[in-house]
Amino acid sequence: MPKDKNSQRLRNVRHARVRKKVEGSPEQPRLCVFRSLKSIYAQVIDDSQGHTLASASSRESAISGAKSTGKTNSANQVGKLIAERAVSNGVSKVVFDRGGYKYHGRVKALADGAREGGLTF
Repeated sequence: MPKDKNSQRLRNVRHARVRKKVEGSPEQPRLCVFRSLKSIYAQVIDDSQGHTLASASSRESAISGAKSTGKTNSANQVGKLIAERAVSNGVSKVVFDRGGYKYHGRVKALADGAREGGLTF
């Protein structure tokens, strides 16, 4: 539950505004990010069919079991994991959907990890 309901409402408005413009295709699917207080989630989505091609989160045993020194480092590991899974499904280029969040901190760390893993935005 967010501390301020107004900030959550404003994030939803920003996300809806961006979603009107950002759309994933089979050639270049959308890398969608959701950030909670403790975890971060990422999905590679083909919007034309409505299918999730790959997903990863910081709650998975591969990341939560590893020695991580904070939420930003686990976000970077999630980015590498989502890139690995997307590349194994034949995806190399994606459209980055930051989900209404600022491109800073954990969201930026996830994007950097995805780039290190082989995805291009």
